[in-house]
Amino acid sequence: METAAPGYSRPRQVAPLNIVTEQTIETACPGATIAPWQDAPHRHPSWGPWYQTLSGHSSDETIRHAASSGGALSALLIVALETGLVERVLHVMADPDHPTRNIMTWSESASDIIENAGSRYAASSPLALIENALQDGRKFAFVGKPCDVSALRQLARTDDRVASQVPIMLSFFCGGVPSHAGADRIVTAMGLKPNDLVEFRYRGNGWPGMTRAVTAGGHVGEMRYADSWGRYLSSEVQFRCKICPDSVGGVADIACADAWYGGESGYPQFEEQAGRSLIMTRTSVGEALLNRAIQMRALVTEPLGIANVDLMQPAQARRKRLVAARLMASAILGQPRPQTRGLDIGTASRAASWKEQWQNFAGTARRIMMGLR
Repeated sequence: METAAPGYSRPRQVAPLNIVTEQTIETACPGATIAPWQDAPHRHPSWGPWYQTLSGHSSDETIRHAASSGGALSALLIVALETGLVERVLHVMADPDHPTRNIMTWSESASDIIENAGSRYAASSPLALIENALQDGRKFAFVGKPCDVSALRQLARTDDRVASQVPIMLSFFCGGVPSHAGADRIVTAMGLKPNDLVEFRYRGNGWPGMTRAVTAGGHVGEMRYADSWGRYLSSEVQFRCKICPDSVGGVADIACADAWYGGESGYPQFEEQAGRSLIMTRTSVGEALLNRAIQMRALVTEPLGIANVDLMQPAQARRKRLVAARLMASAILGQPRPQTRGLDIGTASRAASWKEQWQNFAGTARRIMMGLR
């Protein structure tokens, strides 16, 4: 994987591929096929399959404050480690040499998890290390974007090591991957230089938490999340994410998100407050881990009606009901697009008006013809 302008991760072939490798890539790559949703007691065309839908937060106030949205994901990972379900966790951390960017890391303790808590709105390649991880033989938890988890689920179809060594896969609701250029624009708007940074947090240390940059000279810049995401990062999201049919982690064992409080406009409020997570268990394995976390008092939770998710995550609801129109534009213009069977795209699209669908079809077609990828 390498970085391509304006700052997205792209694969580069460095040697000939044999037919088995080609077939493995074709099976697993989420650019080609998205893993279909699995069976569960409940199912929603926007929010996927689930056993339980809850709101809650870590019972440890340090974790709750450090993480991006209540610390539920961090708390679950710590329980997975402490109960021996896994020996370590494969996940993203900030690149020490380029703090706005990401690298992969292993966490083997609660302190490791807490140190690397917080959302990272930049390109990442969590599966770049998967072969080494599987060769190691130890059991580990995997945390990645919904497309990363989809790829790992598909890889399990051709590689038996995945099922035996990755007993739990966790994900989150994803707004799409912005380019590195978006983060650089934030730093510049703070009056700082990207190359001078020694620390950069997209959010966290509060909910939603400030975007914060620190230079080697000790200069500090801060920006509200509503501005960093709303004014800079969201406009830098790559095209593939705009046609994503499962940005809610529908094939993860557990998916977490921000349980935003809605404002008068119907859209989330971003004023600082105590963090609150949306938690959806999607498999019996995820259900068992969640229940163990509650039993151990690592999480404080309460039931959440599925209709409330629409209020907490309106942008995700909109994307799902309009993705069919966007994919149709891609198909008509002969553009690559993933196979999306088993993801309830047609059902979700019925919630969109004809005007909404036409606008998104036309907008996607225009973007493709202008080469905005």
